[in-house]
Amino acid sequence: MKKKTALITGVSGQDGAYLADLLLKKKYKVIGTDRRSARMNNWRLERLGIKKKIIFEEMELGETFEIERVFKKYNFDEVYNLAAQSFVGSSFGSPLNTSNITGLGVLRILETIRNRNPKIKFYQASSSEMFGDVLHKTQNEKTPFNPQSPYAISKLFGHYITINYRNSYNLFTVSGILFNHESPLRGEEFVTRKIVKGLIEIINNKRNFLELGNLDAKRDWGFAKEYVEAMWKMMQQKTPDDYIICTGRTYSIKEFINYCINYLKIDAKWIGKGLNTKLINKKTNKVIIKVNPKYFRPSEVNYLKGDFTKAKKEINWKPKISLKELVEIMLKDEIKYYNKY
Repeated sequence: MKKKTALITGVSGQDGAYLADLLLKKKYKVIGTDRRSARMNNWRLERLGIKKKIIFEEMELGETFEIERVFKKYNFDEVYNLAAQSFVGSSFGSPLNTSNITGLGVLRILETIRNRNPKIKFYQASSSEMFGDVLHKTQNEKTPFNPQSPYAISKLFGHYITINYRNSYNLFTVSGILFNHESPLRGEEFVTRKIVKGLIEIINNKRNFLELGNLDAKRDWGFAKEYVEAMWKMMQQKTPDDYIICTGRTYSIKEFINYCINYLKIDAKWIGKGLNTKLINKKTNKVIIKVNPKYFRPSEVNYLKGDFTKAKKEINWKPKISLKELVEIMLKDEIKYYNKY
């Protein structure tokens, strides 16, 4: 049987690293690309022990000629587009770059596939942020989108152009609308990793307190390693389609913190409301966590909760790890590497 060749854009990110690991275990030849500024940031691939097994290519999604150069060099069976300016908060500060990479970058890849080899299968990493200020309590594949950030709007363009090329040119294109998915490989700019890392530093007296934004925002959090399996399963279907990948459960950031302090056995209590909310250490009476308005987004998304019924029925996927288990996985890993370095 012919060995499949896959391209993963954004291979050095959380999802890219886990997906590369999965595909390598399935005996794929994996080509990984990233933007120039991320080339030296391969700690995730090193931690998984797969850096030397991946063929790296430099490719900017803002440059059509770079995309075409990589596609000329390899005969891809599958392309997974995971590259993006992926931190929602940063998209407000760099909306032009966000739309160029996260939005138009998708179109550049699709055009290259259409012109060079229409048989290549394409996966687009869509996002639950596209639902934005939700109009329905639970979001499924038919829920209207209402994006609230340059990131979400750019993702929505990528999502719709993926569907358009499937319908217009009969390409095998799929979109995975992934809800928040975390892991020990999450970047420190994301709130879950920021909390985990910050609390470990506090109990080791390396930090006095942690400042966060909206503690009441609710998210549907899953384990990233499970979510990349769903990506691969979508690409093995006979007929391409779009799927929501989520847990179907939602928790506030405050609840995420509570799981963390329970695992770490920190005796603490919440006091105050709104911007005056604080987490206090009962023994020392010191502030552990407090709210800083600078971490609020210009337009907040307060509630997200998905429905994975279609994915369960059609691609036989469902989440296994609970949020409590996910928190424990992240904390154990953070403690391990904190002690190591």
